[in-house]
Amino acid sequence: MRLHYKGKYDLNPESLPHKEHMPGAVKFKEAEDTKQLSVTATIISVVILIVMTIIASVRLGKFPINGSVQSLLGCSFSLLILFPHEILHAICFKEDVYLYTNLKEGMLFVVGPETMSRKRFIFMSMLPNIVFGIIPYIIGMIYPDFLFGTVLGILAASMGAGDYYNVYNALTQMPKGARTYLYQFNSYWYMP
Repeated sequence: MRLHYKGKYDLNPESLPHKEHMPGAVKFKEAEDTKQLSVTATIISVVILIVMTIIASVRLGKFPINGSVQSLLGCSFSLLILFPHEILHAICFKEDVYLYTNLKEGMLFVVGPETMSRKRFIFMSMLPNIVFGIIPYIIGMIYPDFLFGTVLGILAASMGAGDYYNVYNALTQMPKGARTYLYQFNSYWYMP
């Protein structure tokens, strides 16, 4: 993997690195642009945030995001892991991968023009959510005094909403044996 920091994304899909389409490629049925993706991801994020917070509240006997030192640290760390989240995506690529930001639009993402199997695409999508979201959350559920992990897990897991959307699309649209790749702002699958 070779990581290239490209700076601010200009919202022009043509500017994203891509290769030519593979023969027989099928575009995922997904958000057409960043605005539509933002709405979809926000809905997913809010649902995850509410569900995980309710579960944690029942387990802990109190609202987890409560102004305590551990809670505030969990909130702070959820912002500090934004770049490491993208680095974990990036290490799942074997070739060139490009990191973009557009914080005004709430965007931080990596793209790579290589193809990958459905399994690797799902692993790449889920890895940072498992490391920064699910694992700290589970530890916080096992050890209720570890409120930092609970809060970090809730917030980090909810921030991965776009990743869950990609996983859902891969699971529901890619046939067995298919490969996927990014072309501009959309994902495509094809049979090798």
